[in-house]
Amino acid sequence: MSFVKIWIHLVFSTKNRKPLLNTELRYELQKHIIENCKQKDIFLKTINGYTDHIHCLISLGKDQSISKISQLIKGESSLWINKNNPTEDKFSWQDDYFAVSVSESQVETVSNYIKNQETHHAKKPFDEEVNEFMNKYGWKPVNL
Repeated sequence: MSFVKIWIHLVFSTKNRKPLLNTELRYELQKHIIENCKQKDIFLKTINGYTDHIHCLISLGKDQSISKISQLIKGESSLWINKNNPTEDKFSWQDDYFAVSVSESQVETVSNYIKNQETHHAKKPFDEEVNEFMNKYGWKPVNL
């Protein structure tokens, strides 16, 4: 029997970082993503976000890839938003995403960071968070 435990911190933003995820929609969206992940055998430990982005802490299964998981979560959730909570313009996520591995010893730290997104972003905008990720991981995004 195969055993795979690869933790990934996945972050994706709304198209053009528009602040479309008001509190009510964001909470409903997160509940929906949790249910969708269960249906698709995606192990989602933690999810949270702010008005223009979502953070997920996932563990990849043996037959899963980051790109496929991202596609499944983002694609299905944008369909759900457009069907159930239409925005003024058609809702979509940015094409790109940010994903880094998380060591087992840091899972709870990252999970707590994700859980505290609202408090975190009351003090720091998403652009600043992205810049910190870029500096920490040596990454140059096109769009996130």
